[in-house]
Amino acid sequence: MTAASRSITRAVLSREQAEGVGARVRRSIGRPELRNHDPFLMLDEFNVDKNGGFPDHPHRGFETVTYMLEGQFQHEDFAGHKGTIGPGDLQWMTAGRGIVHSEMPVKSQTRAHGLQLWINLPKEHKMCEPQYQELLDKEVKRARPEEGVEIKVIAGQSHGVSSQVYTRTPTMYLDIKMDKNKTVVQTIPASFTGFIYTLKGTIFVGDNAFKGEAHHTLTFSEDGAETVKITTKEESAHFVLIAGEPLREPIVQHGPFVMNSKEEIYDTFMDYQTNTNGFERAKNWSSTIA
Repeated sequence: MTAASRSITRAVLSREQAEGVGARVRRSIGRPELRNHDPFLMLDEFNVDKNGGFPDHPHRGFETVTYMLEGQFQHEDFAGHKGTIGPGDLQWMTAGRGIVHSEMPVKSQTRAHGLQLWINLPKEHKMCEPQYQELLDKEVKRARPEEGVEIKVIAGQSHGVSSQVYTRTPTMYLDIKMDKNKTVVQTIPASFTGFIYTLKGTIFVGDNAFKGEAHHTLTFSEDGAETVKITTKEESAHFVLIAGEPLREPIVQHGPFVMNSKEEIYDTFMDYQTNTNGFERAKNWSSTIA
């Protein structure tokens, strides 16, 4: 007897909107209908032309995960960290107590296309030191449970394959490609909340085969089931499955700052404006790539 699969509680279409400079994004988590999906704050599918990007901006209190699908992105921060990620590469940035950075497309590219996920940090880690973890596509481990199914294990585990990424908030992040007429059953910890964001094709999720089409966010039931069943029929599909341990802490967000109280947000603005308490290196700094 097979275990019951998680079901889908809602499906929300992500429509394109303008963001940053010369960027178009499809916002998944973070839309009004999906304001927060604890522990996740935002997921954007971004398309940026070579003259656009996300020039110098600060963060505090959470992590950003940038995962490239096409093109190349450069990044640079006030601590001297600088690099370029291309198709299949990822950058897992812990902003912690403070970072100011720039994310810009490589000018020789026609466009940069990818996903950026924001993961909340628990109260005890919000003021940790900033950290980067970067993995090239060739360094990301794959699970292949059967022919025609490939799972890139960006974070967490899948079919005996474990990611090397360290997650302060327990997180599963899988990039899954399936040929047509395939089925995969993915294990998920019973306590995790989660969702699927569909990039291409149509999938059918759960024992009732809920239909999920491209650019939709499909949120999982929170019923303690430890698997989710995903099937393709007449076409192949590409999607990400993201799940994590909910923090169940107050969330107060103001733009790029996410803390637990209004007072902490006020303190963050003061720290940023006065270049103190984590933002010392922001004084007189500007990136060379913006």
